[in-house]
Amino acid sequence: MSDTQVADVMTELEINDIKVVSADVINEALSIIDTALSDLVKRELVSTGEVSDMLLDVRNLLTTAMRS
Repeated sequence: MSDTQVADVMTELEINDIKVVSADVINEALSIIDTALSDLVKRELVSTGEVSDMLLDVRNLLTTAMRS
């Protein structure tokens, strides 16, 4: 998706669709990403499964935060 497409999607959102996520949840998501990236950068090959697992962890964390 190009920057223009992302911008188009973002401008179509209504204010009621925007959810506030706590700073703790964002910090935990960033921690997961930072840890995974530091592990992955040391390696030549990374399996798609490992990348998928990391993305699912972050997605689950954010989804759970939005539901509560």
